[in-house]
Amino acid sequence: MKKTLPSLIVTLALAGNACAAPNNEALTRRHFAALTDGAQPKLAELTLFLSMMPKGGDLHHHYSGSIYAEQYLAWVDKQRYCIDKISYKIETRPEVIDAERAKAIKDRVCLSAADLIANDGVYRELLQRWSTKDYANHGAIQPPPDTLFFDTFDYFNPVSKDNINEGLQSLKQRAILENLGYIETTLLRAPSRVNPAFDQQIQQSQPTSDNAALTFQLAALTDALEQDAGFRQDVGKYVAKVEAASAGVDDAQFTMRYQAFVTRLKAPSEVFSSMLSGFKAASQSPLIVGVNIVGAENQDVAMRDYALHMQMFKFLKTRYPDVKLSLHAGELALGMVPPEGLTFHIRDAVNVAGAGRIGHGIDLAHEPDAPAIMKTMRERGIAVEVNLTSNEFIAGVAHAAHPVTLYRKYRVPFVISTDDAGVSRNNLSNEYVLFASRYRTDYPELKKLSYDSLRYAFLADADKKRLIRQLDTRFAKFEAAIAELERGRKRR
Repeated sequence: MKKTLPSLIVTLALAGNACAAPNNEALTRRHFAALTDGAQPKLAELTLFLSMMPKGGDLHHHYSGSIYAEQYLAWVDKQRYCIDKISYKIETRPEVIDAERAKAIKDRVCLSAADLIANDGVYRELLQRWSTKDYANHGAIQPPPDTLFFDTFDYFNPVSKDNINEGLQSLKQRAILENLGYIETTLLRAPSRVNPAFDQQIQQSQPTSDNAALTFQLAALTDALEQDAGFRQDVGKYVAKVEAASAGVDDAQFTMRYQAFVTRLKAPSEVFSSMLSGFKAASQSPLIVGVNIVGAENQDVAMRDYALHMQMFKFLKTRYPDVKLSLHAGELALGMVPPEGLTFHIRDAVNVAGAGRIGHGIDLAHEPDAPAIMKTMRERGIAVEVNLTSNEFIAGVAHAAHPVTLYRKYRVPFVISTDDAGVSRNNLSNEYVLFASRYRTDYPELKKLSYDSLRYAFLADADKKRLIRQLDTRFAKFEAAIAELERGRKRR
């Protein structure tokens, strides 16, 4: 059939685009190589490139730790709370706030956010307590870095549980600005119950290995909780709160999903009941795509009960096999705990708990069976969530000491993520900058990392395919823009 002139033009244009796409990718690869060649990477140009580059997802992300202090201060005033200018903690008791507001400002101990910000010295000290700001240049009296990092949550917790939808919307807008299409965040701690009799049994027997006694105890507690109408109601309220908080967040540009989380620093009954409610919530809502466990691993209870927690996860995986786990494991470095404490956390998370992803994984080199662990992770497709900024700040693990070098060498999948961007005062683009400037990489690897952050997400298959198609389009536009920059440079 003879083609008309308009159809011929369209055909030729499509053919031209098809030819241009590979050329654009090649020019983008060449452009990136020029930014990292030589003794020192061109950091400003690298930051521009990686801010523009599409990022698929951020898979290691904590909602409360990702909100900046400035946002929390706005909520303090919105809720008519005040901030103790001695302790820098939020005061929520109306009788204290009202009494303080009656005093002259100069004599007040509890300030509104606006009054606090007006006093630059007080404001800067608050930022130094509520985040890692100024730590590196010694601008504050400094506790140990891991203590400072984890303590920040106690400061803003009184307002982090409120205004969640507004907070998620602000994270969404920030993500869109840096070309990020998906976030998988730990949003709310799953409900729990304390059972002193169970805790006493555990303390007496210390059943931290795979044995019948532990299975029997966990089964009995599970049955009791599932027959508890109040517990079931709490799980339902939890699911409803997550779904209400997420209203209006997803759209054509952006998608967010949520992990229920458990804190590892509580009594065994509280940890297990929180795990159970997290598994049940993930089974009830498509928005809750997994369960996680959080808390400083070097804390005494976390170290004492680590093996027990992994057995708890294993037990619940037999009852809820479709629920996915992303577990903080191996967020430790030599000296944080005795050497034997570095030898089993990643192994147990993978081989006992059945984790689908590992958060941090920085003590890998100290685990005696590290080659076997990496082989298992590679074969099962268990990705590591690499958090370069927080790993350096909390544990002092950076540059060539970071096991991302091992994961790359032995082809273990990994993704680049932020952890707590509000506490660290960074963003995902900067995490990519750190990776690109510290480790010999190329554009194809960076592009693969962006796609892998969707491939290893706990998304439903349809959502994953949709986001990957969107990422294809975004990369085509990005590579066309970089190719034009490269062509323009050559013309000058």
